[in-house]
Amino acid sequence: MSQDANLVKQLRDQTGIGFMECKKALVETGDNLEKAIEYLRKRGFEKAKSKAGRSTNQGSIGAYIHTHGNIGVMVELGCETDFVAKNEDFKTLLKDIAMQIAAMNPKYIAPENVPADVLEKEKEIFAEQMKNSGKPAEIINKIVEGKLAKLYSEICLLNQAFFKDDSVTIDKLIAEKIHKIGENIVVKRFVRYQVGEEF
Repeated sequence: MSQDANLVKQLRDQTGIGFMECKKALVETGDNLEKAIEYLRKRGFEKAKSKAGRSTNQGSIGAYIHTHGNIGVMVELGCETDFVAKNEDFKTLLKDIAMQIAAMNPKYIAPENVPADVLEKEKEIFAEQMKNSGKPAEIINKIVEGKLAKLYSEICLLNQAFFKDDSVTIDKLIAEKIHKIGENIVVKRFVRYQVGEEF
């Protein structure tokens, strides 16, 4: 097997993406494996965006109970076909997302799901913190936006860093699977229970 073929095989093994896509990624990045992985991730995210409007009436509900039985999660992951819902990659993603919810305790799926009153209250708190800083209003606005982005990365599932690999956010993890599987995938809803937690 040639060096090129070895590299393509290595990239395929690491990403699960097809031969031709991997070969192209290596050509585009001068046979740099790390850059090729990053290239494929970016392309996956672009492809995922193009599939975002597609209907996801199929899917599966996954559950995860933490080892000590004190945290339980149920999550519905939607896809386009029943065939994909039975796919091992899809099942693995579903389990990873359920474990992410157990570990990181997001409150919402995405920033657009955060209620307006919660958002306004947070903005007020951030603005109050900056009030006596002496900084110009446009700088304060940028700082508040930065603080909001940090808040989203804590409370919104899709914005959180993946607990198994903090270089990837959950939305990018899903995008990679969309790229690999070729169907739209959407987190529809989730619920997380913790022993002793009041609702």
